[in-house]
Amino acid sequence: MPTDPLAWETTDREVAYTCPGFDIVNESVRLPDGTETDFDYLSEPSSVCILPFTPDGDVVCIDEWRQAVARVNRGLPVGGTEPDDTDLEAAARRELREETGYEADRMEPLVTVEPANGIADSVLHVFVAEDCQPTAEQELDHNESIRVEPVAFETVLESLLAGDIRDGRLALALSYYQLQEETE
Repeated sequence: MPTDPLAWETTDREVAYTCPGFDIVNESVRLPDGTETDFDYLSEPSSVCILPFTPDGDVVCIDEWRQAVARVNRGLPVGGTEPDDTDLEAAARRELREETGYEADRMEPLVTVEPANGIADSVLHVFVAEDCQPTAEQELDHNESIRVEPVAFETVLESLLAGDIRDGRLALALSYYQLQEETE
């Protein structure tokens, strides 16, 4: 099988650091011109992101403390898949329920992306959830501080366009959803 001339050859690989949720991997690589160097990246399980709509068309947003940027961030329910997750929709339904207490009547895949493939092997599976209603209490992880807030779709879109929303997953999901709606 021919190899793309841009491909790097991995000659060695080790996990340099492990913590709950991700690893930092160090690879020794040979570049196309023969140069040997090291490359480090973040490795984590695939994630699911849910763009949830209430029966009235509001978006079930979450406001969550994000320590890396030291502020509350408006976003969407997102969570990593578990090793025994064989059904991405089931994982998305679980994350929606745990982070918001809402459940969806219908859920459809929207897009799968590699959001930071220059520095991470992350894969994000985005779903649209329809007719979401609160059915239970949140079941947050010990390190999650989340407030649930249904917001009118147009308000979320205006906030995104105004630069008030900086969460990349919300920006991606909403933008892709809007593009899809415009082309249908």
